[in-house]
Amino acid sequence: MAGNGEASWCFSQIKGALDDDVTDADIISCVEFNHDGELLATGDKGGRVVIFQRDPASKAANPRRGEYNVYSTFQSHEPEFDYLKSLEIEEKINKIRWLQQKNPVHFLLSTNDKTVKLWKVSERDKSFEGYNTKEENGLIRDPQNVTALRVPSVKQVPLMVEASPRRTFANAHTYHINSISVNSDQETFLSADDLRINLWHLEVVDQSYNIVDIKPTNMEELTEVITAAEFHPTECNVFVYSSSKGTIRLCDMRSAALCDRHSKQFEEPENPTNRSFFSEIISSISDVKLSNSGRYMISRDYLSIKVWDLHMEAKPIETYPVHEYLRAKLCSLYENDCIFDKFECCWNGKDSSIMTGSYNNFFRVFDRNSKKDVTLEASRDIIKPKTVLKPRKVCTGGKRKKDEISVDCLDFNKKILHTAWHPEENIIAVAATNNLFIFQDKF
Repeated sequence: MAGNGEASWCFSQIKGALDDDVTDADIISCVEFNHDGELLATGDKGGRVVIFQRDPASKAANPRRGEYNVYSTFQSHEPEFDYLKSLEIEEKINKIRWLQQKNPVHFLLSTNDKTVKLWKVSERDKSFEGYNTKEENGLIRDPQNVTALRVPSVKQVPLMVEASPRRTFANAHTYHINSISVNSDQETFLSADDLRINLWHLEVVDQSYNIVDIKPTNMEELTEVITAAEFHPTECNVFVYSSSKGTIRLCDMRSAALCDRHSKQFEEPENPTNRSFFSEIISSISDVKLSNSGRYMISRDYLSIKVWDLHMEAKPIETYPVHEYLRAKLCSLYENDCIFDKFECCWNGKDSSIMTGSYNNFFRVFDRNSKKDVTLEASRDIIKPKTVLKPRKVCTGGKRKKDEISVDCLDFNKKILHTAWHPEENIIAVAATNNLFIFQDKF
């Protein structure tokens, strides 16, 4: 891949039904590669988790191809009803996080609005037969009928992938969970809702520690909510959380058990020339991600993506406009509620590029070294293997060039909220409604 944002990406695969009649349950709500990129998990609004596995032949091919096959599908969450509050708890998967692999078994955390679950995903390709005390059909044999001793034998059976729930972490959140993050110690994780962040131990389901609580005594004084939270990739005592006021707070659990007083606060003063009725809404941070090195972090607000150095709180070191052409359209985006859409962002494995989504099934890739960027489209028109993605341009007024699309023609119902980047290679996964697109760098 060329070392710039105009690198060539090409189509690899599309997952999900291609008909236009999309049921709500099939809409993808999160995407996550595991630590070596061999597995890719998606969660949907129907509470299902689908895990894809890298195709060994595509990995061994020259040049390498990024192709994935369905590995396991399971129902992670079911719809529930809170009888005390007369509220329906939907089954939609909000986040998936993988644990580091220690043996052939994989573990992942998935969460809906209220409950986090730990799942074990394992393979089985052997079965035992020839028991002394059991018939082949599983019935217990009468000991009187056992006349000879048999040595049970191992038999190869077709590979089965089993997903089983190991732990359920429930009843700790009054508000909707928006984030989960596994600590670098691989023993604890955090779960964050609108007003509180809780710390859990993976072995303990009946208690969690409240590490952040921004709930005011009087709810009428509420001015901000927590929008995202994440642990530092290497320092197990450090985590960050972002707020709807556009601030990111870094907390150190060594300084106090309750981290209501942050160690650092990252916030950029607003440019007075851009001040408008919508300023507060569009400054709300929808996602925050620490870099793999642990030195930087990215934050996504409605119109831009910012790169912060953890050593410098005053202002971001880089700011990339994602869709600045929408600034003139904020009024209509407010009326159709799009202004509240929560776009996620992600790093590549080397922290040299970042990616985030936009409308019209567009997504943006920014190269931090060359400062070049590109707008690409996850479109069904290009679903032929090896098709190179053409950069898209949006025209804001005046004469429209041949390849440009007018800002008035953008489809705001088609939005890329969830993206993921392979931790080691240039393979990206982009969720567009009910389809998962997989792209890779040019062959």
